[in-house]
Amino acid sequence: MSLPVAEARVGGQAVRARPRVSRSFTAWQRLLSPLAVVAVWQAAGSAGLLPERLLASPARIVSTAADLVGTGVLPEAIAVSLQRAALGFLLGALAGIGLALVAGLSRAGENALDPLLQMLRALPLFGLIPLFILWFGIGEVPKIGLVALGVLFPLYLNTFSGIRGVDGGLAELARVLRLSRTALVAHIVLPGALPQVLVGLRQSLGVAWLALIVAEQINADAGLGYMINDAREFLRTDVIVVGLIVYAILGLLTDALVRLLERRALAWRQSFPQR
Repeated sequence: MSLPVAEARVGGQAVRARPRVSRSFTAWQRLLSPLAVVAVWQAAGSAGLLPERLLASPARIVSTAADLVGTGVLPEAIAVSLQRAALGFLLGALAGIGLALVAGLSRAGENALDPLLQMLRALPLFGLIPLFILWFGIGEVPKIGLVALGVLFPLYLNTFSGIRGVDGGLAELARVLRLSRTALVAHIVLPGALPQVLVGLRQSLGVAWLALIVAEQINADAGLGYMINDAREFLRTDVIVVGLIVYAILGLLTDALVRLLERRALAWRQSFPQR
């Protein structure tokens, strides 16, 4: 069945408009390639072309996930990982935004903080793990600290850039209105920098989950990382894949929450025409 094509005349010539495709139809199209990969994966596993010790089949992974949920192992691991991620993200976000405010609102603050932060940002995050263990032991502190450090830099960079990108004319308006420093930050600087802050928030959440995967394998006795590390010892690729899928789902959910917040906080952008 062909789609209806609209036709208009411009300058005496007939111009055909592109047919509109519904969003639901486009969404189904986007699902075709992942479903095809899963089907080929299952067929290769069932035929013995893909040994289970290398990668379990999708059917086995679903069965294992159901067993882990039924025994309570997976929910408990998710709860522990969420707690670590939340604490690390909160600490890193507060530090990143706070440092960006100091550096972004003051030239002296920028000269004092920005060089140090740029040097630390150049260090490999996971290369700091041995030092974290020496400084903080093998408890929860190095795990949460690693996540916080990963969150700090994307938020700092984007917030700093957003603050410096605020229209200077608004600062002049604040002087005319005799706004206090606090009012200037609350009503002009932060709203103006909000789009960049939200971009940094999405980036930092992605880094947080990546850092957590590594951090939870540092002598952990609970959490998704521990579950994956323990499964590796017994060549349980099905459990490993279940843990990785859960990490991916948690990352997508947190990103979706930020996107929802972005739509609410930046509702004025909806007036911009989209194709």
